[in-house]
Amino acid sequence: MNRNLFDYLIITFKGIAMGAADVVPGVSGGTIAFISGIYEELITSINNINLDLFKTFKNKGIKAAWAQLNGNFLLALLLGIGISILSLAKIIKSLLNDEPVLLWSFFFGLVIASILFIGKQIENWNWKTILVFLLGTVLAYYITILPSGDESIQASWFVFIAGALAICAMILPGISGAFILVLLGAYEPVLSAINNRDIKTIAIFAVGAVIGLLSFSKLLKWLFSHYKNLTLALLTGFILGSLNKIWPWKIITGTRIDSHGQEVNVYGKSVLPNTFETVNQIEPQILFAIVLMIVGFLTIFIMEKFASSKNKKHS
Repeated sequence: MNRNLFDYLIITFKGIAMGAADVVPGVSGGTIAFISGIYEELITSINNINLDLFKTFKNKGIKAAWAQLNGNFLLALLLGIGISILSLAKIIKSLLNDEPVLLWSFFFGLVIASILFIGKQIENWNWKTILVFLLGTVLAYYITILPSGDESIQASWFVFIAGALAICAMILPGISGAFILVLLGAYEPVLSAINNRDIKTIAIFAVGAVIGLLSFSKLLKWLFSHYKNLTLALLTGFILGSLNKIWPWKIITGTRIDSHGQEVNVYGKSVLPNTFETVNQIEPQILFAIVLMIVGFLTIFIMEKFASSKNKKHS
């Protein structure tokens, strides 16, 4: 595929959107990759990192190896993800604590649109796809109601494992890598390491993520090649089941102390907006929440239309 500088700039912006989504527990960067039309190319490019790539480098040089890797695509995307995580981590962390209803409302609208978009990619709905869809929905919902882990765990081996598991979730539409970190009890330490430029912790996490990514991407590539409809049904179910995690109105079940010694809220059971106001003593901001849901929904709609027009242009 021939791309110009503007095309790679667009890919970088998609990377920024993926990075922003991955910072938030409950939203998947894989979902953003899917709806922006780069998901399968991303999985294929990651799978190009193998022994054959090193043979190409040895026999034909770096230029041939870079082309085989689809290096320009990966570089542009990773640049966007890196920029987003480093620049937005503090902002999103602050919004999660200060304006949770409005932030979750935007992402709720975004994910609703994602369900419709990915679901319509399924070419044949039959009992198998429906069953897999339901299984994905139940599994994802079950994950959202699991209790969070102990945020004090920061051993190097644990950070490594957390990186490997989280990256697998990050490239799965509907399964949030950040939420997996919350369940493992590693979200706060990793986010704080990014904010504080803790190079050692970031490096250990990154190594785990790379190993996990290279391993899991091969499975995804195989599933898309042999069972595309069933894989899409499973991913759609994952996204639908994950909606409970990002429902904007939740009861505050308690507080915890983060790595900076500050008390932050822990949100538990999803409730209706009127119950939220009574229990939490916080305004549900229903009107603003609905507006932001619509904005999130339209964001995906616009990204889908843009990706479709770009694909028609290149085809």
